[in-house]
Amino acid sequence: MEMTYYLAVDIGASSGRHMLSHLEDGKLVLEEIYRFPNGMTEKNGHKVWDVERLFAEILNGMKQCARLGKIPHSMGIDTWAVDYVLLDGQGRRIGDAAAYRDGRTQGMDEKVYAHITEEELYHRTGIQKQIFNTIYQLAAVREQHPKWLEQADCLLMMPDYFHFLLTGKKVQEYTNATTTQLVSPVTKDWDEQLIRQLGYPRRLFQEIRMPGYELGGLRGEIQKEVGFSCKVILPPTHDTASAVAAVPTQEEETLYISSGTWSLMGTERMTADCSSAARAHNMTNEGGYDCRFRYLKNIMGLWMIQSVRKESAPELGFGEICARAAKETIASRIDVNDARFLAPENMTEEVRRACLEAGEQVPQTIGELAAVIYHSLAQCYAGTAEEIETLTGKQYPEIHIVGGGANAQYLNRLTAEYTGKTVEAGPTEATALGNLAAQMIAAGEFEDLSAARACIADSFAMEKFEGEKGETR
Repeated sequence: MEMTYYLAVDIGASSGRHMLSHLEDGKLVLEEIYRFPNGMTEKNGHKVWDVERLFAEILNGMKQCARLGKIPHSMGIDTWAVDYVLLDGQGRRIGDAAAYRDGRTQGMDEKVYAHITEEELYHRTGIQKQIFNTIYQLAAVREQHPKWLEQADCLLMMPDYFHFLLTGKKVQEYTNATTTQLVSPVTKDWDEQLIRQLGYPRRLFQEIRMPGYELGGLRGEIQKEVGFSCKVILPPTHDTASAVAAVPTQEEETLYISSGTWSLMGTERMTADCSSAARAHNMTNEGGYDCRFRYLKNIMGLWMIQSVRKESAPELGFGEICARAAKETIASRIDVNDARFLAPENMTEEVRRACLEAGEQVPQTIGELAAVIYHSLAQCYAGTAEEIETLTGKQYPEIHIVGGGANAQYLNRLTAEYTGKTVEAGPTEATALGNLAAQMIAAGEFEDLSAARACIADSFAMEKFEGEKGETR
């Protein structure tokens, strides 16, 4: 029987991969066919993305489909959020593609608040304040490169830019657009008044389209290069939105952690909570599949462990680091959400300095460092779960952990212990699966998101961790 294939191109901050899927005996079969590295580079004193190389890698992975004889019916690209490119009237990029960890946005919040108060901005958008949100990035461009905004005809979020290079079509996908902090959660469209207040050119902001929208086919020269044509379907292009779409539950409201470089912890809701209480807890209401809202909090995540490993023990695998951490008894804890951990020169020394300043034991070995970070993350998850339960007035007995961090058994066990909740871990490939689910719903393979989630739950093994509060040391 001839298979119908779908291709997800999932690009994270440290790597990207091409994942093919098809249905077989009612279950999803997933195959990684290409992987490539990613990372910020330094250019002209700033952290930037090498978008030319990334697009070349997107094409390389598509060529692999042709070599394998597995031509996708459709494809879609997801990436991280908030970062973008500016294009002129001829579709040429203006300036470099700055990365969200670049320091150029420092102080830009005050530039924005000269036009609208922080409180009103939250009530208008429901998006938590993070200094790297697109709204502050644009303020930095206006301060540092005003001519770029004058020359620009279009702003495209990172995955929208890659889709434009594939199809020639300029649209902005909803889930990623919401992370600009310029979209209304009521209309689910650009907040025209806010954009005018801030003095950003309205022409930059393209039509917003929902996940599942068909952009069209590949441009002729792209077809010639990769050896085939296929439809390009918008997935939830924000990788977290794709990951949440793949949470394998039929519960209308459940807690999840999309665990990777960042830990995004929250629940799904059908309406946004833009209240003062939500703002005080730094909750965000990012767009999700099917006009849902991802009511969540950004937590620094495994970026901290990745950084410490790179600096202090690159020869060790994460499994060995976890094993060493599990043997440690160090009781020091840090605030993983402290901005000092966003982009320090040296994460290892920053963790040690934070412990020293708090009068706690300073971790020395990689095991002690990892133990401090893992316990601090689990402690933060427990606090966040309590905040969400207070804000929503609901109790959540389970936490679903999806994404690469679902493999971190030690952290999953600690999360169950600190929260006192059942933790279900998996699937690890949630981002690609959510991307693929949107494509397969558009193709009629699944009736809706509920059916896609049921298939994901039936197709991939999950690991369960039972927790009771009071077990942590």
